Amino acid sequence: MRCAMKYASLSTEQLIERESKAVIQTYTRQPVSLARGSGAVVWDLEGREYLDFVAGIAVNSVGHCHPLVVEAIKRQSEKLIHTSNLYYTENQVLLAEELNELSGMKRAFFCNSGAESVEAALKLARRATRKSGIVAAERSFHGRTLGALGTTYKPAYREPFEPLCEANFVPYNDIEALKSAVGSQTGAVILEPVQGEAGVYVGRDDYLRAARQICDDAECLLIFDEVQTGFGRTGKWFGKEHSGVMPDIMTLAKALAGGLPMGAMLAAETVSESFQRGDHASTFGGGALVSAAALATIEALRTERLVERSAELGEYLRQELQKLDPLEVRGRGLMVGLDLQADCKQLVTRALDRGVLLNNTGEHTIRLVPPLVVSREQIDRVVKVIGESLSQA
Repeated sequence: MRCAMKYASLSTEQLIERESKAVIQTYTRQPVSLARGSGAVVWDLEGREYLDFVAGIAVNSVGHCHPLVVEAIKRQSEKLIHTSNLYYTENQVLLAEELNELSGMKRAFFCNSGAESVEAALKLARRATRKSGIVAAERSFHGRTLGALGTTYKPAYREPFEPLCEANFVPYNDIEALKSAVGSQTGAVILEPVQGEAGVYVGRDDYLRAARQICDDAECLLIFDEVQTGFGRTGKWFGKEHSGVMPDIMTLAKALAGGLPMGAMLAAETVSESFQRGDHASTFGGGALVSAAALATIEALRTERLVERSAELGEYLRQELQKLDPLEVRGRGLMVGLDLQADCKQLVTRALDRGVLLNNTGEHTIRLVPPLVVSREQIDRVVKVIGESLSQA
């Protein structure tokens, strides 16, 4: 209680000052402190309301504090929070079965984040093929841990930490370049069905199908990084469904547990058998609490038809953004990239002043990944705010 009272009266200005002294400065934050949320709306410490079109970076797909998720967390927290993977827990098994059924994969490994799921995928690919070569795409983002960082394209992320086990990077959506890069020492090709951090670049269906064939011909594995595209974000349960391509390994995180930190790596039957007991582990992976939240998240997505809603409202959002006369609008479902002539960093600041949270992934690119529970009226308001911010610029 004393701790709660100590922080209850802090203003945003005071919090920013104290954060600068207490927290390692690796983030560039917007000057707002979020205190609570519901659906697609959040409020700051001072009670100001914002429409959230960042959604925790595509995490809060079922919205902030969805009742099913909140209830599942409350109920589970009263029974069992953590035991480690030295023992069996029911929720983990039930969740693995749900994920395998939804994805068409055969077995799951649980961890705590997208980067960890990519690390697990890279280790499994090495174990299964005994080959160390990795091919990744230009503009890719797969995480910031050392293994995942080697497959992340942006030099500014990689160079301070070199030498890395670095991938061979090839242009995205270029079939011939991919074919030329994959050779006898290639263990895996890792691709995002839609490149999120790059600014929402959609993988062509023929490109992803060609990637499957190229990997088959070279006897290497195809990894789909679905950390951002999973769980309805693109208008289907997983981004792979648009092309009909089945990878050997999938990585998941972000929206998986309704806002709690959770990752998963899914693998095909024969590939998964390459991991032996003791080859990989995670103390917190698939814990009872986060697994309960994930099961509730899947239930909410299913019962409220949020995957279908993402397809419908994503199309509407893109149509409305076209009216702003942008350089380009890209995306699938409620995963949208908007290219503008304006300085998008300044645009994000202007939108914040108007009560809208946006994220720019580049100097001239805005990424919109709102909760899938967003309404048409909320989309209209955000498009209006972007238009007003452009006029001000």
